[in-house]
Order: sequence, then C-alpha cells, then structure tokens
Amino acid sequence: MTKPNDLLPEGLEDRLPLEAARITAAMRAALDVLFAHGYDRVRPPLLEFEAALVGRMAGVTVGESSTMFRLVDPASLRTLALRSDMTPQVGRIASTSLAAAPRPLRLAYCGDTVVIKASQLDPARERLQLGAELIGADSVAAASEAVMLAIEALKAAGLTGIAVDFTLPDLVDTLAGVDGLGPFPLAPEQIEGVRRELDTKDAGGLKAAGGAAYLPLLYATGPLEGALRKLREVDAGGALKSRLDALEAIAAQIGDAATITLDPTERHGFEYQSWFGFTLYAEGLRRAAGRGGTYRIAGSEEPATGFTLYLDRLADAAPQPEPVRMVYLPAGHDRAAAAALRFEGWRTLAQLSPDEDPRTLGCGYVLTGAEPVAL
Repeated sequence: MTKPNDLLPEGLEDRLPLEAARITAAMRAALDVLFAHGYDRVRPPLLEFEAALVGRMAGVTVGESSTMFRLVDPASLRTLALRSDMTPQVGRIASTSLAAAPRPLRLAYCGDTVVIKASQLDPARERLQLGAELIGADSVAAASEAVMLAIEALKAAGLTGIAVDFTLPDLVDTLAGVDGLGPFPLAPEQIEGVRRELDTKDAGGLKAAGGAAYLPLLYATGPLEGALRKLREVDAGGALKSRLDALEAIAAQIGDAATITLDPTERHGFEYQSWFGFTLYAEGLRRAAGRGGTYRIAGSEEPATGFTLYLDRLADAAPQPEPVRMVYLPAGHDRAAAAALRFEGWRTLAQLSPDEDPRTLGCGYVLTGAEPVAL
C-alpha cells in the first residue's frame, strides 16, 4: 500500500529492473561507440557555482536559467546550481583543465540532469544525458563526424529507423546581415520577431513582423534534396551557398545510414548553435532521441561540434537485453567454480536461507559440484 510519504515529486520516477536494464544497455553500447572513436569520458560534478554555470550557458535566457535548482553552499556561502545540461560543463573543462590539450579534443560524457519545471510535451524533470563534444573544430568534417557518431551510437543501442533533421540556426542572422545590410535586411528590433514566427511556421505573423522576404523559407522543408533545391532558389545572392554546400557534403557522408530531412528555420533547442544543427529521431520514439550541432564555447569562444542523446527516452524503443543465465549457489558451494562462471558471464545468486526457491528467485540452474545443472 502506497503511503503519502512514498510518493515522488511530479516529473520524477523510479526506473524498475526491466526499464533500468534497457537504459543501462543503451548507455554502455553508446559509450562503447564513443570510446572506440577516440572520445575520452569526463565526469563533471552534479553541482557548480551558479554564476559559473549560468555564465557558460550561451543562448539561455534568464527565464530559462531560472529552471535550475539552487541552494546555498554552507562552506563558501555562495549559491550553487544543480546542472540542467552537461554541455556547458564539458566546455568549462576544455577551457580550463584541458586548455593545453592537443586539438581537436574529443570528450564524452554521461550523467543525470534536473530541471525545476519541464514542458507539457516532455514532463520529465530528470534526464540521463549522454553525448560527445569535438572541441577545436566546427568544420564540415567535424559536423559529419558528429552526425555519423550519433547515428552509430543510436544503432548500437538497438534503435532502428534513424532519421536526421538538419537546420541552420543562424539563418536569420546570415540573411539579415551585419547592421541590417544583408540580402534580407531587418532592423535590430525585428530580428527576434522574425525568428519567432519562422519557428512557429506562421506566415501571417511573419509578414506582420516585417519578414515578408523570409516567407519562401517556410516552404523549403522536407526531404533534403527537394528542400535544398527550394532553398537555393531563394539564396539571395549566394549568401547561403557555402552552408547549403556543407549540408550536401554532410549528407553525402551519412549516405543511407539514416533518412535526412531539412527544416532550415527550426530554432527550438538550437539557441546556442551556430551554422549547423541536427535533431535525431528513431522508430518507436514519440520525441527526439537527441540533438547536436556546431557552437562556440561561452567564455573562451573556442569552436566546437557535438551532440546529446536522451537515454531515458531511448528506453522506450530500445530492445530488452537478453537475460543472462543465473545459477543458484547452495550453501557450501565451490567458490572457485562460482567465480569461474561469473568470469564467463554467468550471474550467480548465493543461498541465504534453507527455505529459498531458486526458480522463484529467477535462477534457471543450480551449482552442483563444479558444474551448473539446469533446474
């Protein structure tokens, strides 16, 4: 019977054995892929000084940063914040402890993040975040590596039907130009409104915001080949040529490893990305499996490319790991034989009382002498 004190806060939940096994298997498989490609794992702390953490969250507004849990450190009397994103922490490590490390620097990470309030579409307030950052490079080659690595990690986790949606986060800035002197000029006070209406795909709102010239961008979406063709038709004097050529080059590297689409005006989740961003999807998932792109590390302004996968979500579609054979170890069993079985990949369960039922406890074998015997 559940008591009031046993209830968990909204947006937080226990992960029971079967689901926890799927998450753990996906995590191990993805981390193995990153390690195999030369990415070294770092483990930043769960808490940091608020000023330092928020200061590195480029593109995050005061309202969004207020979603982080805060508390006062009794040792320093300074305000601490519980991380809501691990990417800024990896940037701090690259800019401080690993500032002298050779570039490009390849780092991987995995850990829990928490927010005070989540969205209605994704009510979870705790997320297990896994990702990779390629620091010191935001070239086409770096972007191609990040996308391919993310696809490989998802497939290693057992997901199928992988799709990638490209976007161009700085599209409005590129077309508006410096001081409003670009091919589609905008006054400084118009830029945010145009971005917002493009993001919501509101043609009427876009006109009202002074962005009538940007209307064709709303229709340059869908499968990559057709969307790129439409986008080149409104290239405005070649202002986007290098970016569109880059997208084609990245897509060529991906080949048939994933379905590729383009939504050039999508900015939700890409607030701090620069010229390239991508969202990952997989069959069986209701929400995105992850996001990535190119950016500059706040504080050092060093270029970087990376991605984040949301492991909790992957568990909804990841396959259940094959059960490992478990052998029951009766009292007085051969310890060397039991150790040898564990070395071979078996699970063992030692007897604690004489009235135990090995089958009820999940065992399919019992150690008899030095050999496991089926029950």
